[in-house]
Amino acid sequence: MRLNFVETNIPSPESFVKTEPRQHKKKSLGSIMLRFIFIVIGAILVSVALELFLVPNKITDGGVTGISVMSSYLSHLPLGIFLFLFNLPFLIVGYKQIGKTFAISTLVGITVMSVGTALLHPVDPFVTDTLLAFVFGGILLGLGTGIVIRFGGSLDGTEIVAILISRKSPFSVGEIIMFFNFFILLSAGFVFGWERALFSLLAYYIAFKTIDIVVDGLNESKSAWIISDQIDEIGAAIVNRLGRSVTYLSGEGGFSGDPKKVIFCVVTRLEEAKLKEIVNHFDENAFLAVGNIHDVKGGRFKKNAIH
Repeated sequence: MRLNFVETNIPSPESFVKTEPRQHKKKSLGSIMLRFIFIVIGAILVSVALELFLVPNKITDGGVTGISVMSSYLSHLPLGIFLFLFNLPFLIVGYKQIGKTFAISTLVGITVMSVGTALLHPVDPFVTDTLLAFVFGGILLGLGTGIVIRFGGSLDGTEIVAILISRKSPFSVGEIIMFFNFFILLSAGFVFGWERALFSLLAYYIAFKTIDIVVDGLNESKSAWIISDQIDEIGAAIVNRLGRSVTYLSGEGGFSGDPKKVIFCVVTRLEEAKLKEIVNHFDENAFLAVGNIHDVKGGRFKKNAIH
């Protein structure tokens, strides 16, 4: 399939007018306060997950948090001390390499998390059943961490290291964090026993998936490319029944050379099944390709009412 694009005349460099760079608009006091309120809430949720669910049941997390949990267990010192001290060097690096706003947000989150674990340490755990502990502890851990990440902070120094390494390596941030956590969770087997290490792995997975939901949301966007002989009917149905706008592109079949019309549209994850139903209703042999989109801005993505 070959897509045809309209050629435009590119102006010469002399035709551009020099303009002053647009100043970055400062955030209002209200938006800054809202950010830190949610970071505090997220850090408190992580404290609850650690001290009332995971740590009392010898279940740990990955990253610096996991190292802190094992250090606290072996030394019998409060967890909050290790959470703060072990994250502090990474925080200094993050301030120099990533930015002041990120560093301040992370400092607030780590401080609240450290103090929260210290205050909750004398409280009896909510559950002593290992299954309930790793499930609900993992959910709360992912929920709190996801909120902090969504509002521009971090609660673990390995994330900062992963961001910096990813800039100079072919590996993604997620791959680097997974590499670190493999060895950290492996170490948990020697400290807490292999059964607890496996429970820690399950809790980490639950937290990881919960973070995805919190950061990306249930309305994660999907891009769809549709090629069909019933393209007009499918496009009209998407607009009328899903309330989404569509874009028609002109294409050409790679084998036949026949002209083709292609629909491009963006829907949410929850609307993907309905989109497939619409396409299948008008043309069972239609070509449909659906992919994930990290972020959508601009255009007319705002949703109209579904019919």
